Amino acid sequence: MGATLFARADPLASAEEQRRRLGAAAPWVPFVQRMGESAMAPLRAIGVDVLQINVGKFCNQTCRHCHVDAGPERREQMSEETARLCVDVLAKNPIPTVDITGGAPELNANFRWIVEQARALGRRVIDRCNLSVLLLKPQADLAGFLAHHGVEVVASLPHYLASTTDAQRGAGAFARSIEALQLLNRLGYGVEGSSLVLTLVHNPAGAFLPPRQDALEAQYRRQLGRRHGIVFNRLYTITNLPISRFLQFLIESGNYEDYMQTLANSFNPSAASAAMCRRMISVGWDGSLYDCDFNQMLETPLRTGACRHIRDFDLSELQTRQIAMANHCYGCTAGAGSSCGGATT
Repeated sequence: MGATLFARADPLASAEEQRRRLGAAAPWVPFVQRMGESAMAPLRAIGVDVLQINVGKFCNQTCRHCHVDAGPERREQMSEETARLCVDVLAKNPIPTVDITGGAPELNANFRWIVEQARALGRRVIDRCNLSVLLLKPQADLAGFLAHHGVEVVASLPHYLASTTDAQRGAGAFARSIEALQLLNRLGYGVEGSSLVLTLVHNPAGAFLPPRQDALEAQYRRQLGRRHGIVFNRLYTITNLPISRFLQFLIESGNYEDYMQTLANSFNPSAASAAMCRRMISVGWDGSLYDCDFNQMLETPLRTGACRHIRDFDLSELQTRQIAMANHCYGCTAGAGSSCGGATT
């Protein structure tokens, strides 16, 4: 399946249409009702341990599962003013982790400055990296920059086989990913005894839940080590949520109803109680605040009315806020759970 299957002209690209599709009458119980039946509604935050900053939708790749609908044609980019507001929030609030994502976050003009400022404040910094960006000629020093500042690299690698990865990310994506991983290994990333952390991320290639995280991690270690000499610290499995390009894939392939039913049937209250939205705040490229990156893509605002932009950030209000939920939340609460940090149970 080609990397350009899902064009920007996709009629489901609008957040309004995606919300309509997810909220339409269906045989599964609505997520909010399921949470109520489990005595878990309303769901509330229990702190803010992670400030996740989406610096834009511009990317050097067009991946078929991308919930951000990122690609080379996107022009939404976080401004210097908004980046400074994010750093100001970090300086004033004891949030331990900064999670920088995109698009390809490294292609934002303010990416390196945010990293430098956050590290100077003593914060753990995560870079959500697509790997191929490390091989772009203008980014020749990027891997070294990340290593110098002790940035944790969380790298997307859908599978340890080329055919599966290329089907999801485009022809040649696997080979580029392997080259980039070998570069990171040479710098010390993922190497035993090194402080440089390399985490790989697996997304299923179709309309099904990911396998057990620990079992799949063992397979990745064995296959990548034997075939390519690659080492890494850990693997995250992340469930594909029915948003943007993956939602379009589900509809076009006739798998939408079955996939949603699978998610609903796999609802796990333990995973729901450990949902990442309870301990994070997501910042959009324009500074708007959301409960998570998925709500951001659906343009579902915070339920609190006084604190919806980074300029109005109020930790005391946000750390106990009520979470905005909808049917796509089944993706994070199915089976072993799914979050930006992998399985939750």
